[in-house]
Amino acid sequence: MTQAPEVRDELQSDLGWALGVVLRAYAKGAGHVIAGVPGGPRGYQVLAAAASGAEGTQLALANKLGVDRTVMTYLLDDLEQAGLIERRPDPADRRARRIVATDAGRATMCELQVKLEHVETRVLGALAEPERAVFRDLLRKLATRVDEHDPLADACTMVEELTDVPPTARARRRRPSG
Repeated sequence: MTQAPEVRDELQSDLGWALGVVLRAYAKGAGHVIAGVPGGPRGYQVLAAAASGAEGTQLALANKLGVDRTVMTYLLDDLEQAGLIERRPDPADRRARRIVATDAGRATMCELQVKLEHVETRVLGALAEPERAVFRDLLRKLATRVDEHDPLADACTMVEELTDVPPTARARRRRPSG
């Protein structure tokens, strides 16, 4: 259903509308790309960190990504069972485990990155490449500044804040879907 032109003109100057439309398009496309990753978006974040060579400990990675330690354990179990990551003893502390991407995990990450680039190209298709670069830089600068003043613990917290998820639903969220 198309909106009347006068309503559309008003909305086009509204920052919230513009951000919402772009975010929705990116989230839909990215959701399809990472749908097969155990743990969905959180699994993708863990795999991305492991594939980037940031061989952090399980606890450090959980803290960095804002994932509850218990949830992180289940998430890592699923990623390990899928053959995407390994837990290796930390040479500095044998009680700790370092998270490392396997060859299959790095290959999967490469495939996902290519597909996510296609999503980004489709979403930002109205902009010429130089405009896309400027847009990314400005968005990164803005996001960094906003996060300094109102840090985001994790993506789930953001969704809960935006959708007003009741506390009982939060308590039930223990094991990542995937």
